[in-house]
Amino acid sequence: MFHVDSIANKLRLSYLVFAILLCVTFVSIFLYAEMRIEQELVKGRLLQQLQLSQETQGEQPIYVANPDIKIYRYDNAPENLKAIANETVQEIRVTVSNKAGKTETNLHFFAYRQNDQNYILTYLEGNEMVMENYPVLAIFENLEDIFADALKFAVVLSLLIAALFSHLSSKQIIKPLLDLKKAVETDHDNLTELTHLPSEVGVLARAIDEKNHKLEQYLKREQLFTGDVSHELRTPLTIIMGASEVLASQLEDNSRLSEFANRISTTAKETSEIISALLLLSRAPEQLETPKTSINTIAFSEVTRLKYLLRHKPVSCKIIANEDYVALVRPELLKMALGNLIKNAFQYTDDGEVLVTIDAKKITVTDTGLGIPEVMMPLLYERFERLSDINTGNQAEGTGLGLSIVQRITAHMGWQLTHQANKTGGSTFSIYYNK
Repeated sequence: MFHVDSIANKLRLSYLVFAILLCVTFVSIFLYAEMRIEQELVKGRLLQQLQLSQETQGEQPIYVANPDIKIYRYDNAPENLKAIANETVQEIRVTVSNKAGKTETNLHFFAYRQNDQNYILTYLEGNEMVMENYPVLAIFENLEDIFADALKFAVVLSLLIAALFSHLSSKQIIKPLLDLKKAVETDHDNLTELTHLPSEVGVLARAIDEKNHKLEQYLKREQLFTGDVSHELRTPLTIIMGASEVLASQLEDNSRLSEFANRISTTAKETSEIISALLLLSRAPEQLETPKTSINTIAFSEVTRLKYLLRHKPVSCKIIANEDYVALVRPELLKMALGNLIKNAFQYTDDGEVLVTIDAKKITVTDTGLGIPEVMMPLLYERFERLSDINTGNQAEGTGLGLSIVQRITAHMGWQLTHQANKTGGSTFSIYYNK
């Protein structure tokens, strides 16, 4: 299929357009030259005939010369010619009667002044021009058709040559770009070979190679940072979890203090899971193991964990699922993505309900909360962007990283995250996990 957006096709089109413009230019020049030559030949023939007629016939109102030449004194000329005739040879289409019937031909005419006398000289173009009368004009009219056929052949041949040349040259021009594309898609070594080229492709290859090097360094620093942070945090988190469990066992008789100890232990475990999820995000998707994970279990766990956000709100939460759905995903990543959506729904909903719906294609979190203003939509997944309360204008609590993290996780897993505003208020976020 022909795609105009292709660089090769754009080059081919440019060649063809250029060839067409050249052909139109040369045809126009040829037609103009042909017209001017014919005008001068006709003018010379008629002036010659006027002189011969005056010498042989004296002054006459109309001179008739074979074949098809008539010279009028201005007063005796047809009115339609008197209205349009001037010193330039012109031609009009006329219908004449002959032995074969009525046919159309060209009538050439022009006005001429001689010794205070005006004339209109006419020549009816036809096939009766003989060599004895005016051989130059006769030869020209015979050659005119030959030139026209030759010009048509030249135009067609030029376009075919332009098409062939554009096809071959576009391949040669595009080949370095295709080599660059292949090198970028394969490995770094092939790209390095192109950086030594002196052409624009070499400049582009060097720029891409330099950018790749910077990107590799950046990713390496990020992975090292994530690994170092997780390594350094695991030890204190393990100590906190162990100490909180010991503390909870010693405070079994004091339910209030035991609750605080359990909360410390739970928070430390959640932090450890978050660190594990961040470590998984730093790896390439193809390097991750993706076991079958129960979506329902993760959803119930996250709703239970975050239920404290609804303690003082008239908000209900319901999970809707016809069966136990599973997805091939690391549970830590699904937990973080779904947990952020549920947390946002709980946090920004002051009245109504939150629905978590699971089916064979997607996970949907619907709320009746503040909704997202239209002005915030372009920044919906930007880091550190927080929703503002419509009534007070104050920014809501949080870091502005939740949706950014969800979008990053779904993209990492090859899933899709969508948002839709509800007609009655609030938002609906959907994670399409089965594509």
